Amino acid sequence: MKKWNWRERQRQNRRQGGGQRHEWYRGSRQRSAQDEHWYGHNDAGPSNRESQRRYDHQSASASSPSSSSSSSSSSADSSAAPELPGFYFDPEKNRYFRLLPGHNNCNPLTREKLQEKEKEKQRNKMLAEDDKLRKKAPRSGLNTSLLLQKRHLGLLPENSYCRLVHEVKVSGMRRHKLEIESADSSTPNTDNFRLIVGDSACERVFTVNDVSHGGCKYGIMNFSSSSRGSLSVEMCDNLYFTNRKVNSICWASVNYPDSHVLLCLVGVADTPGCVSLLPASLFSNSNPDQPGMLCSFKISTAWSCAWCLNPQFDKTFSTGLSRRVIVKDAETGRTQTYSVGSDVLAQQFALRVPVLFNGCRSGEIFSIDLRQRGRRDQSWKANRFHQESAITSVRVLEDENYLLAADMLGQIKLWDVRVSKPVQEYRGHHNEHAYLPIHVNEREGLLLAVGQDCYTRLWSLKDGHLLRTIPSPHPAANDLIPSVVLSSNLGGCRGLPGLLMAVKHDLYYFPYNTDYQDGYEGQPDT
Repeated sequence: MKKWNWRERQRQNRRQGGGQRHEWYRGSRQRSAQDEHWYGHNDAGPSNRESQRRYDHQSASASSPSSSSSSSSSSADSSAAPELPGFYFDPEKNRYFRLLPGHNNCNPLTREKLQEKEKEKQRNKMLAEDDKLRKKAPRSGLNTSLLLQKRHLGLLPENSYCRLVHEVKVSGMRRHKLEIESADSSTPNTDNFRLIVGDSACERVFTVNDVSHGGCKYGIMNFSSSSRGSLSVEMCDNLYFTNRKVNSICWASVNYPDSHVLLCLVGVADTPGCVSLLPASLFSNSNPDQPGMLCSFKISTAWSCAWCLNPQFDKTFSTGLSRRVIVKDAETGRTQTYSVGSDVLAQQFALRVPVLFNGCRSGEIFSIDLRQRGRRDQSWKANRFHQESAITSVRVLEDENYLLAADMLGQIKLWDVRVSKPVQEYRGHHNEHAYLPIHVNEREGLLLAVGQDCYTRLWSLKDGHLLRTIPSPHPAANDLIPSVVLSSNLGGCRGLPGLLMAVKHDLYYFPYNTDYQDGYEGQPDT
């Protein structure tokens, strides 16, 4: 009997392991040769790689019936085609197409055009969803009957109940096109809307339209509502044309509330810029009275303007310029100039105290107390805080300790002015370089903004929840961004609540009530 030797056993194990390694190497060489046979002609382009994937899938399913489930999962993964530089994958034709560089019209396949096509497809899909009678609730499990039940059981405070009911109504708004009546009905409006601004009562809306031959025209539309639940629009007789660009608009209360309109006009060529104070009666021939105070101030390159409603400075307005803020008394002409370090793009006065809030291109937000005189060291700045990009709009809330600000990065923040810190952020807004305003309806707890992508978004002012996204009725374009007015009483104190949208040369109304009737004939109630 041979004596056991552990060294001999180790040699046998090494010999067996070597054979396995040699066999594995031989098998891998066979597989690599087979791979060479099928994959050796990969240089023809991605279409051959696609056929290669289909062959692998077929051969795998034929060789092993038990692997059918794994092969189906792999085919599902391959349906999400990887992005290849210089190629575009068409899911309908299931193949790749080469992309050519450039933006010329001769090349139908550029990445920009493909992105526009996909965005237009998404917009049409959202328009179809908006046309449905039943829409998605703004919050999960939120509906009118459930809110009413909780209210009757005492589980919901009155202010929360009103806010949530308005959220439900906003989610159910549907689009209706309004016909604009005018004295000259033979020439319909074909000029694109660029800006609409409603007065405090939402009985009148100041409009600015781009003119095809250059410049713009501006006028006033009157709104009225009937007891039958319809809204009518009438354009005032007089329209004014200018070859200058209108940068900013606000309503001014000189003789009575919203008696005038303040416009910032940018100079063009030999025509200098100015700030004009126009009486609203100037746009209608039906008013036999004198138009009132009409004046123009030689203030060039004004980016923004605001009118003060505080009783101590009730005839005062401000303009934001390049590195300056001008505060002027419209009656006496007394002027106060404040030097700042950046262009002032947005302004608004507080109501209870004569404080002016300003938003700059640098992202700085600061306030000016009109009761203090300007100093060279800028110590007159009562509050200072910053956002990451140029400020496009500022809005002071009824509680004047809070301020809303939007910038060119698409950020909308609610600031606590007392501690100079943001306390809420509203996500989803899209802006890269446009001068876009934000709108607030505190009575209904809503915040609204139109993005550069031409989508109108509504948030809950309280918690920043995105309630609804409304697509534009027309294809998106930088010169076709909708302008909107949100009000609880469009047409006056007995008016209708809803959203007014002007885009291209059309005017649309999104009412709260679902039984709204289009184009109802009859005289509206006064």
